Amino acid sequence: MSSFRNALAVYLLWVAATWLLEGLPRTLLRPEATGLRLAYASIANLGIGVLLSFWLIRRHLRAGWGTPRDYGFDPPRRWASIAAGALIGYGLLRFGHPQPVEPIVLLNAFAQVWVVTAAEIVVCWALVGGTLRLIVKRRNAIFASVAAASVLFGLYHFAHSPPFNEVRMVAFLSAIGLATSAFWLVSRDLLGTAVFHNFLGVTGVLGALEAQGKAAASAPDISLIMAAAVVTLGLLWPAFRWRKGEKHA
Repeated sequence: MSSFRNALAVYLLWVAATWLLEGLPRTLLRPEATGLRLAYASIANLGIGVLLSFWLIRRHLRAGWGTPRDYGFDPPRRWASIAAGALIGYGLLRFGHPQPVEPIVLLNAFAQVWVVTAAEIVVCWALVGGTLRLIVKRRNAIFASVAAASVLFGLYHFAHSPPFNEVRMVAFLSAIGLATSAFWLVSRDLLGTAVFHNFLGVTGVLGALEAQGKAAASAPDISLIMAAAVVTLGLLWPAFRWRKGEKHA
């Protein structure tokens, strides 16, 4: 149970950092707040959401607590999962946002959401969900773990800026989390699930921006966004390398 308590502690720390750096100062509603945006991305999402979670997962593996596959690092068909995540995710984007989206706007929105998506998938599904599945030693353990991941994903949005912290939105996002859980169940792949989930996030962001009369292209300097996206992908590199039976020093 100590492993799950540690995983839950990382989740709560991530939520607290999200509230302090994004929800409280309304960072995502202030395109000019470049410093806050960088702090939110680097500390809450990359530092706590990705790096601290990976460190704890690595401790679990070194202690013999599960295998890389339990945390989404050793899927049976990685590239097929990533391709499926992109195709299905883009299809759902076009279904939920039928108006044509310019490629540069789509790329901009995808890169903006990617940093947050990485933390969401690593914390909720890989770390907390994976750890819970190993604790609940029953046949339906995996279903209990992904249900918990979906709920925790929804609840974490209370730490965000409006409109994402509203009760109806949190309930809706928990349902979106179930869609992500379904993809996770089939693929068992952290990266493929992140790509799929990111398209769902892009759909929500485009809708929210349009409701506020804004455009995704009006976001902060695209060079900073792309740099953050590249750094995030680099930090996710262990998901490409960890294999069953490897020793993770």
